[in-house]
Amino acid sequence: MKTKNNISHPLNAKRGVYTILLMFCFVLLATTLAFTTIDYEPEIRATESSAGTQVFIVMVEVLIDNGLHRYIERGISLAESNEAVGIILHMDTFGGLVDAADKIRKNLLDTDLVTVTFIDKNAASAGALISFATNHIFMAPGSSIGAATVVDGSGTKADEKMQSYMRGLMRSTAEATGRDPRIAEAMVDENIFIEGVSPEGSLLTLSTTEAYELGLIQGKKRTLDEVIAAMGWEDKEIVYVRETTAEQVLRFLAHPIMSSILMMMMLGGLYFELQSPGVGFPGAMASIGAVLFFAPMYIMGFAQPWEIILFFIGVLLIVTEIFFLPGFGIPGMLGITLVIFSLVASMIGNVGFSFPPMEYMTRAIWTMAITIVLSILMFFSLGKYLPQNTMFKRLVLVDSTSKAEGYTSSENKDNLLGKIGVAITALRPAGIALIDDQRVDVVSQGDFIENGARVKVVNTSSSRVMVSRVSS
Repeated sequence: MKTKNNISHPLNAKRGVYTILLMFCFVLLATTLAFTTIDYEPEIRATESSAGTQVFIVMVEVLIDNGLHRYIERGISLAESNEAVGIILHMDTFGGLVDAADKIRKNLLDTDLVTVTFIDKNAASAGALISFATNHIFMAPGSSIGAATVVDGSGTKADEKMQSYMRGLMRSTAEATGRDPRIAEAMVDENIFIEGVSPEGSLLTLSTTEAYELGLIQGKKRTLDEVIAAMGWEDKEIVYVRETTAEQVLRFLAHPIMSSILMMMMLGGLYFELQSPGVGFPGAMASIGAVLFFAPMYIMGFAQPWEIILFFIGVLLIVTEIFFLPGFGIPGMLGITLVIFSLVASMIGNVGFSFPPMEYMTRAIWTMAITIVLSILMFFSLGKYLPQNTMFKRLVLVDSTSKAEGYTSSENKDNLLGKIGVAITALRPAGIALIDDQRVDVVSQGDFIENGARVKVVNTSSSRVMVSRVSS
């Protein structure tokens, strides 16, 4: 008979999960402190002699996300604190998240700085919205601006409600900066016809020449130096606002693809850890995934403390349901709901319990939906093939630990049931009896039994041998 003491006892799983949560809290705190203690601002300080003599350059490249918003916001703040004459966005992007672009748009419209966009090849979708929010736009030959219709997480065109919202953003932004609002709306709605430029039934995308002829931009410039000269800033000091290492790491970790991967690490690690209780590789993977997911979101102002606490509560409810409340009921359902809700909420820029419009939450919902589908596929695939892998067997327990396979949490005493023995110590109620020439730890059914009395084994459940007095 196979025996492995405590191999499947719920207490091991409980201790393992508690250890994982404590490890998560410690690493999350350490990671957050590490990021927040980094000096995000370069050594640029305003002086009387530098006031009005600097132009700040901010790069708008690759995906427009909340990390980029944080970087641009810092650039605007630096330029304002140094009393710069203006700020130039050097842009080459195919777009990104609407909520992040809207925040950047607001920052640009609220500043008193002279703002300029230099489109060096592409300003598509959210990039077009940001460009419209600046005072001046210049484009390099061969560049384009437009195609700002909203797509959902699957890459298909979003519903009319979201398109209407984006049209409103483009229209109001164009009006605020003195540009034709119909041109801005035509970049979102293919039903808006611009004679001689936008064919009916297609989104408006303008080349450099077309944008100049429509008066959308101030000129065609090949290089950033030419843009600076066109603004009359040749004699100004040019200051490049570089992304810090911390900002680059935060942007990388907060990217929707990375968010999905980290959530899969969390869910997958927790799943396999619960399959083989204790603190091992799956538990460490779940902790690392959770830290790398929540820390950037918390630092960037998306994950609220209560959302992280809800995640913990959800995990504990799931563990309670699995190990302490057989079946699948309210605790398990509530735990799963809290885990999913906390993960989605942490990717949304809510303030306390005030959430933005549904248009801003689509990306987070789609990311979560895709993650759940991929996680299910991962659990199925890994559960089927990984146990056959030699390396995996060294990391986690893959053998079945069920009673049907011969594993028990203690030595089985069923063979003693009904047998007669003699108490060799007084049972108060626990003591020792001699049964089949073996010293056995026994417990009386409640009555005091003196030394030397004859006893009978009446119950061997719960890893205890219960006896009763045998009448003479």
